[in-house]
Amino acid sequence: MTSPDRYGADVLSTDWRAPKRGRAQEHPADLGLVVEEVTTDWCGEIIAVDRDLFTVTLEDRRSKRRTFPLGPGFLLEGRPVILTPPLRQKAPAAPTRTASGSVAVQGVKARVARQSRIFVEGRHDAELVERVWGDDLRIEGVVVEYLGGVDDLADHLRDFRPGPERRVGVLVDHLVAGSKESRIAQGIARSPIGKHVLIVGHPFIDVWQAVKPERLGIARWPDVPRSMDWKKGTCQLLGWPHRDQADIARAWQHILSKVNSFADLDPALLGRVEELIDFTTQD
Repeated sequence: MTSPDRYGADVLSTDWRAPKRGRAQEHPADLGLVVEEVTTDWCGEIIAVDRDLFTVTLEDRRSKRRTFPLGPGFLLEGRPVILTPPLRQKAPAAPTRTASGSVAVQGVKARVARQSRIFVEGRHDAELVERVWGDDLRIEGVVVEYLGGVDDLADHLRDFRPGPERRVGVLVDHLVAGSKESRIAQGIARSPIGKHVLIVGHPFIDVWQAVKPERLGIARWPDVPRSMDWKKGTCQLLGWPHRDQADIARAWQHILSKVNSFADLDPALLGRVEELIDFTTQD
């Protein structure tokens, strides 16, 4: 028979010097973490970390702030920690696609502008094309210019003098059979410069309508009476401010902000712009 151990386990066989809460472990001082500084009992959320000064700033529940040195002397959920600078965030991966859906080409400088051009009817058209196809156009070296309206197209072409190395693509609003726009386009196509000019159009009254209405939280674009200016009428029927040109400009910026890629546009516009880019970049 063995006699019971009167003294129990050997007290020296364990880490008898370990503190009751455990030994401190390193922990990154991530923003939003709630810790307590043990010498002052200050408890608060980490709102700032200065890597150069090696300090951490805590904000308590009364919105008061104090700054302490990073390192030991903090409790996290009751356990001691050694606060270290948070890990640096990796740079976001470069996009693999442009807004138009093309494969993104990284590290390539914009090409020197070609002599060929793409003309659009107005500033809003140009801004929309730039937002979706801007990366592609810079790679291809194609410049987009806006006209005052399709009525001025013949004068612009006369000044530009299109030719084999100076092609012109034109995007026209509301290019439908029997319209004024279609008659102008047909006349230019029959002219001596016609083979160096490609005029395409979309069926929308204004390029605003090329943005999918659901992106703006509406079921469809309103039907504006012919007696009303289309943009002002659209704003009025949608309940948007429409008193002056500044209101119209703000409305357009709101619409444009909802466009992040080709998926936000009607296919009737997408194909036409792609045609113009292909036409003006042919060698």
